Amino acid sequence: MYDSYRNPNPPGMQMPPTNPQPGQFDNPFYGASSGLIKTGLGAYGEKFLGSSSEFMQSNISRYFSNPQYYFHVNDQYVRNKLKVILFPFLHRGHWTRISEPVGGRLSYKPPIYDINAPDLYIPFMAFGTFIILAGFTLGFMGKFTPEAINLQFTRGLIGWGLQIVFLKGLLYSMGGGEVPLLDLVAYGGYLFAGVSLAIVARLLWAYSYYIMMPWMSLCMGVFLVRTMKRVLFTEMRGSERHSTRQHYFLLFMAIAQFPLFFWLGSIGA
Repeated sequence: MYDSYRNPNPPGMQMPPTNPQPGQFDNPFYGASSGLIKTGLGAYGEKFLGSSSEFMQSNISRYFSNPQYYFHVNDQYVRNKLKVILFPFLHRGHWTRISEPVGGRLSYKPPIYDINAPDLYIPFMAFGTFIILAGFTLGFMGKFTPEAINLQFTRGLIGWGLQIVFLKGLLYSMGGGEVPLLDLVAYGGYLFAGVSLAIVARLLWAYSYYIMMPWMSLCMGVFLVRTMKRVLFTEMRGSERHSTRQHYFLLFMAIAQFPLFFWLGSIGA
């Protein structure tokens, strides 16, 4: 009885072979169509990813540039750049940047080869110096606390941001081309060099602060006006280069340096 359950077919009989229906993988037309689909999707995906990558790279380089570019400096550049920032009236050379073709595109030489190129080394070092000098000033005034130094740090960042907004607003109002963001960060951070020098003068002689601070504000205004005029002349249309509106905006930016400098220099107030 159990054998009949194990082998229901009598001995000597064979089961007819089963003929399964042809599946999709046995269809030659399916293989050809799937190959065409895969090839088409691959080509479309490669084209889409390539265009997206090119778009991202062009926009990143357009707005942010290469951060390493702004730190390609040496001691000679730092000394000469500080002279241009703190004493722009003595700069007898041109204010335009040196360009060079790289890979079929127009590029600019790094700061080590061009005194007019923006850098981030001086702004960051000047900002750190500003915070240290603010700590010394608070200590001499007997007001040094962690909260006070944090307030100066926050005030410095806000002042830096306001300077960037001034520069960006100026270029936008004048219809200038898109300037990389790190360029504006560098130009905006140069103000801490003048503020730090005025604070040092205040530590040496309190009354010299009221001479150095207006002078540093004036020098920074002249430096930014000449720098922004160079940017505007380079990237704006020729019909708008010498408009009266441009001169008014540049004058406003120069005058705005005075309250900004005095606000950053009012340590302990």
